[in-house]
Amino acid sequence: MKNSERNTMERQGDRYDYPVAAAALIWKGTLVALNAGNAVPGAATAALVTVGIADETLNNAGGAAGAKRITVRRGVFLLSNSTGPDEITGAHVGSPCYVADNDTVALTHATNTRPVAGTIRAVEAGGVWVEI
Repeated sequence: MKNSERNTMERQGDRYDYPVAAAALIWKGTLVALNAGNAVPGAATAALVTVGIADETLNNAGGAAGAKRITVRRGVFLLSNSTGPDEITGAHVGSPCYVADNDTVALTHATNTRPVAGTIRAVEAGGVWVEI
């Protein structure tokens, strides 16, 4: 416990940069997740943790893990909606949604095989607004 003033550092919290996994190719504007601390494209893999949307396209195809870093944005983004039984509707606003692929979200975690993408904020014809 501190019993005196403290100069606590601050940042906006909407942009972070992460080391990129070996051989990863991440496209600008797509979901980015962490796998053991390294950035990878968003995917329906339960062990991944979604961290945001890529600010740039980054190809680390020939590099080792961490050889390159990618900037990722947090916020509310329009992503593609899944189809069929996993389609998200307006009735689901406020609920979590899950990563189906690097630009698509789904209603369910498909028996714990998909990581959380974020929270559904709105649904429209063009897709799903997701807060990450």
